[in-house]
Amino acid sequence: MADIIDGKAFAADLRGKVAEGVAEFSAKAGRKPGLAVVLVGEDPASQVYVRNKHKATVGAGMESFEHRLPADTSQEDLLALVAQLNADPAVDGILVQLPLPEGLDENAVIQAIDPDKDVDGFTTASAGRLMTGLPGFVACTPLGCLMLLKDRLGDLSGKTAVIIGRSNIVGKPMAQLLLRESCTVTIAHSRTKDLPEVVRGADIVVAAVGRPEMVKGDWLKTGATVIDVGINRVPAAEEGKTKLVGDVDFASASETVGAITPVPGGVGPMTIACLLYNTLEAANRREGFA
Repeated sequence: MADIIDGKAFAADLRGKVAEGVAEFSAKAGRKPGLAVVLVGEDPASQVYVRNKHKATVGAGMESFEHRLPADTSQEDLLALVAQLNADPAVDGILVQLPLPEGLDENAVIQAIDPDKDVDGFTTASAGRLMTGLPGFVACTPLGCLMLLKDRLGDLSGKTAVIIGRSNIVGKPMAQLLLRESCTVTIAHSRTKDLPEVVRGADIVVAAVGRPEMVKGDWLKTGATVIDVGINRVPAAEEGKTKLVGDVDFASASETVGAITPVPGGVGPMTIACLLYNTLEAANRREGFA
């Protein structure tokens, strides 16, 4: 039976370490690190995410600056707010909650964020810095995945990794992070031929494709380490109820692999913890402490 990689416990420990770092920063800088979150419209899921981020930010001892705008906010006004936050010395990190309401250009808004405050790691500049090995910020979910892998496996050098999914938010930055750790990396996707056979050769599998329980146990190498990024809501056994499952068939995979993240309680808690980690790093860099 596979070992369970407890992302919830790791994230709690990371948040504790960030809080210690925040206290040290505040003592030296005479101010708290600041994270600005912009929410446009009233998407229910986005409101929950923003509320959780605010709670975690304040809990770590940081300043939380929330900007809630109506759904009919113009592109011009939203870009003006981003420019204002870029120039604000109290703001170290900027996060624009996605998705934006219809009619707003998400890419233009994200690209307007100062790369040195891009704690979500979504700008083209951040992606380029990751690609070329320059200091920058990495998207929070793949960063959290890497932390879990290194905690479990230690040195990743020489290991074979397969990432299922090629999104700009998870798949591509995950590949770059693992390349940086000297893994041999394959990105698999919807056009990959004989996907099970490709996956079967991997020491590390990161599933981020958004298909419930797609990856079966017989796809996986004995003793492999599996990071399941998927969060899919499916019908539960009890009528009218739903449950969360990952992109990996947890039951069958657990019989084969050495270690696996559960859903929920695996990668999910790492995302906000890594957002706090990036914000503290941004503050330290801006003050010349890093």
